[in-house]
This record gives sequence, C-alpha cells and structure tokens, in this order.
Amino acid sequence: MIIASRNLKRISILSLVAVLIFLSGCRFFSTDPAPVRYTRVATVRGASDLDEPFGIAVKDGSIYVSDGGTGTIRRIDADGTAKTIVSGLNTPSAIGFLPTGELVVADTGSNTIKTITSEGAVTILAGIDGVRGVSDGRASSATFNAPVGLAVGSDGGIYVSDTYNDRIRTIREGIVSTVAGGERGFADGYRGTAKFDTPLGIAVWDDKLVIADSGNARLRVLEPDGNVSTLAGSDMRDLVDGPLSRASFVMPTAVTVDGFGRIFVADGNAIRVIGQHIFPFVETLAGDSRGYLNGSRRTARFSRPSGLAVDPGGKIYVADSDNSFVRIISDGATDRAENDDAKAEAPLPLAHRWPFDPPSNPREVAGTLGEIRGEVKPGDKPIWFHNGLDIAGAYGEAAKIIRDETVLDPHAADNFGTARELLRMPLIGYIHLRLGRDKDNKPFDDPRFQFGRDADGKLTGIRVPRGAKFTAGDTIGTLNAMNHVHLIAGRTGHEINALAALDLPGISDSIPPVIEDVSIFADDWQKLSGGGPIKLADRSRIVVRAYDRMDGNTERRRLGVYRVGYQLVSNGSPLREIEWRISFARSPSNDAVRFAYAEGSRSGYTPDTIFSYIATNRVAGENAREDFLDATNLAPGKYVLRVFAADYFGNITSKDVEVVK
Repeated sequence: MIIASRNLKRISILSLVAVLIFLSGCRFFSTDPAPVRYTRVATVRGASDLDEPFGIAVKDGSIYVSDGGTGTIRRIDADGTAKTIVSGLNTPSAIGFLPTGELVVADTGSNTIKTITSEGAVTILAGIDGVRGVSDGRASSATFNAPVGLAVGSDGGIYVSDTYNDRIRTIREGIVSTVAGGERGFADGYRGTAKFDTPLGIAVWDDKLVIADSGNARLRVLEPDGNVSTLAGSDMRDLVDGPLSRASFVMPTAVTVDGFGRIFVADGNAIRVIGQHIFPFVETLAGDSRGYLNGSRRTARFSRPSGLAVDPGGKIYVADSDNSFVRIISDGATDRAENDDAKAEAPLPLAHRWPFDPPSNPREVAGTLGEIRGEVKPGDKPIWFHNGLDIAGAYGEAAKIIRDETVLDPHAADNFGTARELLRMPLIGYIHLRLGRDKDNKPFDDPRFQFGRDADGKLTGIRVPRGAKFTAGDTIGTLNAMNHVHLIAGRTGHEINALAALDLPGISDSIPPVIEDVSIFADDWQKLSGGGPIKLADRSRIVVRAYDRMDGNTERRRLGVYRVGYQLVSNGSPLREIEWRISFARSPSNDAVRFAYAEGSRSGYTPDTIFSYIATNRVAGENAREDFLDATNLAPGKYVLRVFAADYFGNITSKDVEVVK
C-alpha cells in the first residue's frame, strides 16, 4: 500500500509537470498585466444602422463590420462616424486584414473569398461566384460551400472555415488546400481523419489555429503538422465554466485571440474566455441568456453574438447579430459607448400570403402569441409562452415561405426528425415541418437543403446554409403530425405578435373574447368572497379567466386574449382610464409566465384549455413584475370592479364585480 501510494504521488507530480509544460506552450502563463479589467457592456456609438452585424475587425482605431442582412461592410470611426465602404456582397461573414492592408471577407452567399481595397474595389480571391463545391487547387477554380469563418496569418496566409464542407482550408500563393476535416462528425486526429461539424469562427493562436466547432459544441486546435485536438467542450451542450476538461459550450460561433494569448469565444448568447488565470479555465465573461441589456458584464445580455475582435488596448468588440448592434466589453471608461440603453427594435416583417396554397385562402388560426403552453402548478414543471401564430393544415400538406428572405443564422435548421423541426429565417420562423422533404420523408431536389446520411443512406440531419435565399411561395417542406405551421414573427429574442406583423389575406375576427370568471384574492392568495360585495384587501389580486375565438374557427378552439386590464368605477364614473396590465404585442420572456397566468392555467398539451390571467400584474414584452390593486387610499364605500379582455382586432369584453372598501 505504501509503495502504491508513493507511485501514485510520483505519477501525480509527473502529470502536473506535463500539464505545466503544455500550458507554457499554449501561452496561458503570461505574466504581463491584463490590459483591461472587464466590468461593463455598452453599445458602440455609430453602430445603430446595422441589420445583421456578423464579422468584425479593428484597424487603426476604426471598427469594420460585415452586415449579412444588407450585404455591406461598414466602418465605424472613433468619433462614432459610420460609413459604408462596400456594398453588393452576398451575405458576408467573417472579415480580416491582409498584411498589405486589404480587407478579406468570407462572402458566404456567393461561396467565395473576396478582397476589398481601401478604395472599395472588390475582387474574388478564391472560389467561383455562385458555385457550391469542395475542390482544391488554383484559387480561381477551387470551390467552397458557404464559408463562414476566416483568419489571416502574419505571413498573409488565409485560413477558412469551409463551414458546410466541414473542412479547414488555406489559401496561399493562389492555391486552395484542405488542411483538416472533410466528413461531418467528431474526431480528433491528423488532417483527413479529423472531423468537424459546421465549423464557424477561426483564429490564429501562436503557430496554431483555434476553431469554433459549433455543431460539436467544442473548441478545436489545429497544429502546424495537421493534428487536430480538442481544447475544451464536450457532448454536454451547456454553459458550464471550469477546467478545460470539464467545461462545456452551448454553440461556439466566433473566436478571437488577444496579444496575451487569451481566447475569447462567442458561445450561444454569452461571451466566454480562456486564459484569464494561471491555469487554463473556461469562464463566462459576459451574458448568459438571450436579450439586450447593457451595464454590468454579469447582467448584460446578447442575442446570437457572431463576431469578436480585440483592439490593442484590450477592449472587446462584439457583433451582436440578432440585436443588430455592435457592443463593447471594457472597464467602462470608453468614449465609444452610447450613453443610453435603447433596445434594438425589429421591423415589422410584413407578409401577404398564407403559408399554404392557394396563398389567399384563409385558414383556421389554432394558437396566438402569449398563450401558455404546459400547466401552472406547484413545482418546476416546464411552462412557457407560445411565441407565434399556429395556422392549421393537413398532415403532409406542403408548407410555403410567406416572405422573401435569406438565411442568416448558420444553424437556421434545427430539431431534425422531431415534432418541432424548424427553419429560422431572420424575421420569420417556421416550425412543425419536415424541412425539404415530402410526406414520405423523401428529400426535395433542392440544393438549399443539405442532408446528412449514415452508412446505410438513412437521413440523419439537415442544414440550410447561411446565405441560402428563399422567395415567397417556395416550398419549405411538409407538415408533420402536428398538422399546423407555427409562424414566428420578428427576430429571435424580439418576437412580435404575428397578427400585427403579417397581412394575411381575408383574416378576420368579429367575435369578442369571453370572460368566464373573475376572482379576487388577497396578497397571500387567500380568495376573497362573501354574500354581497367582495371586501377588498389592502392589496388585492384580480384573476380573470377568459379566452378568444376568431372567425372561421371551430367552437372548441380557444385562443388566448391580446390584452387584459381593469378599472374601478364609483357612482357610474371610472376613477381612471382602463389599466391594461397584460399585453401580448411582443413576446415576453418565459420567466414571466407565472406573472401572467394563475395556478390552474393550462393549454397546448392538456385535455382542456384554461387561461386565467393575473390582471393586476404587469406583463408587456420584457417588462414583467408582480403588482396589486392597492386599496389603501380608497375612500370607504361601494365600487364596481370592471375587468376587460380584448383581442388584437379591437373586440373588447367587460365584466363587473361589486366590491367594497
């Protein structure tokens, strides 16, 4: 036992020495002081006219941003002045600078790598415009498949994440070569034996490359000899900090390295870092959940950050794609930041057809934004808000695109083979489909849908590349067993009520909501009742059980209401205007479900539908909080509590309850 203990101790010491030697080679042991103590997140001044910022680079004090939505490259100078330096690109993604000063861009939608001079002249450096393929060789004849990531070495060599070919490629002296990858999957190893899954961001790290292997939720390292290894991440797709071997990622998208060798990663809706301490450790620097919020780095929120850059002073610039802003992470003492905290507002994604043919024939609306899904009851059972508009169809019926759009999210297709299979376009989402397949699961002959298969030829997944273009009326897939299309309107994280966003031909609603019951509770949820008027507590809660219907819907179809409110009436005169406390013009955070709905509410996957709204609470978009009917300053006497339920089309129902103070 003593000998075994000594051997174990010796092995532990040798292992520690080996780790220290490895870390020294990885530049995690910098003794230089950190240039910035990261404390705050702000929005960069001059970055307000962007649609989908994606790639980002810093040069001579200016920020350069690729805009995938508008096909432009914008320059933002230190004084906040913004200028478009080139337009007409096809869903540009990552950008970088060559030693000559030229800008190089992965022009994802055209399947090419392009250079841009300081005068704005654009040249195809590698690839064939509009041709998808996977051939090496002369740059003019080589082909790519929607390349997204890009990095430039100090010698001018260009490294490319050929995203949907699952390869890492180089461009040197006019020749394109594959240096690693080739088959979608996960495997460490040398060159062609290594496997990636939708590699995105890529950065030079000393003499190595670090790669955001998004589909595998890992950071990978490519050595000069072609060996690929995993730096951090695992099969567990989650936001977990810790040592490299234990940490996990959600979906690493962008990566950059600063002068200290620290690695910064845009991961899901967070910014992570490796190398802040002596030992290698993955930690979350800012953000953790979707949203838009400036301030302390610990409470800040992002929405699909896709590009990262670090300036010589150590400030981090983030292309916050779905928020349409460039953000800055710093010590707070920067003149690049906006003083206010205005939220990004998504434009109305107006469409003028139904998601089926014929395009002008109305269909039954089976669900609206803000309805509860699940059941409110004690415990941690999952409950959430319905964030779109359900439009009924028949099993296997062809579903159609309702608006011209280009795919921007590199992982726009998700949940393959499940009831929630979806395609998320920039402003419209489509759920409950067999994407790119007919009712018998046979793939369409359409190159925009790229399928994975196993050794037996069975379908294993689908990708719809960034840059793929769709036109209103294109067939997107067929309905699965859910028998409806769930349409989402607005950018991810900024969803709006689809009834307002979509001009669906022939849609109408002349039926007012139904108020089934009104209950009043004290602040401790003790129900207030009596033989006559209900005596109000100093702080009372109002619960309104109500539902809506639409023209053309079946009798059994119960929909959620659009707004709920109340007012007090004394001697026939309202004491104030209607207080609309709950509104579903925008999709609230799921954290707000228990503010909107009382216990017993249920819908979606339950045998019956009950919408019991807590009309005294406040729920509107991201703003949600508990509130009460405050009767402490009411004069003693009798009153009428008048509650209201309204639908989007302006139909309003009210119900009176006699109360007394």
